[in-house]
Amino acid sequence: MRILITGAGGQLGNELQVLAKENPQHTYYITDVNELDICDSNAVSAYVADNRIDIIVNCAAYTAVDKAEDNEELCRKLNSDAPGILARAAEANHAALIQISTDYVFDGTAHIPYTEECAPCPNSVYGSTKLDGELQVMQHCKKAMIIRTAWLYSTFGNNFVKTMIRLGGERDTLGVVFDQIGTPTYAKDLGRAVFAAINQGVVPGIYHFSNEGVCSWYDFTIAIHRAAGITTCKVKPLHTSEYPAKAARPQYSVLDKTKIKNTFGIEIPHWEESLRNCISQLIVDK
Repeated sequence: MRILITGAGGQLGNELQVLAKENPQHTYYITDVNELDICDSNAVSAYVADNRIDIIVNCAAYTAVDKAEDNEELCRKLNSDAPGILARAAEANHAALIQISTDYVFDGTAHIPYTEECAPCPNSVYGSTKLDGELQVMQHCKKAMIIRTAWLYSTFGNNFVKTMIRLGGERDTLGVVFDQIGTPTYAKDLGRAVFAAINQGVVPGIYHFSNEGVCSWYDFTIAIHRAAGITTCKVKPLHTSEYPAKAARPQYSVLDKTKIKNTFGIEIPHWEESLRNCISQLIVDK
């Protein structure tokens, strides 16, 4: 397969580059904005056609959730318009498209895990633009697969795990929200799911993927500090109301992974196991 990876400089894009070495049977086209502007329809069409791309994996997105509230135009360009451009180019070249989406397409008012059949109801600019991107992809590409994920972290880039390790080393106390519930996702595990779809054949539709288990941001932080050997920082639970943010966060965003597990026969690790693996890698990389 000839595989185009967009947004290759992000967390998932970097993990896919690492995993590509384990999958040398494919030819890879690794791009970020400097190599390919996915908002440029003509450039995308030419790139996909000239390189005879079989599968596009779109990891690019505007993910600054709070800034999105004031930068809706740019957010929409990257999260809604660009996926539509990629979908049209894929369809014109009989290629498949794997679009990465988010738990923010839900408002987080449920109390049981969200399945793919649950009606989306975003309550932020970020969530709304990502949902529109999903609709664009499904409308314009027959071989489109959408994977919604949540609470993504990795050894690459900036993320919650790295921030909590840094703050844990700098501060005596740290307040973290305890009343928002979800599941962390190690980007390497998500990358392995993407490769399962590539290697077994893309099955169009919407899928959910995160690690197994459930926790709050407070629980997540406690586990991060435990795994990183941080003992001098006391973590205190905060209500969401004590930590105001511009964009609304889903209070409950646990995703049901049954569909992706059954479709591709994959096993998903528990979030604590994956967290330990990631932090071990961070220590090695030091």
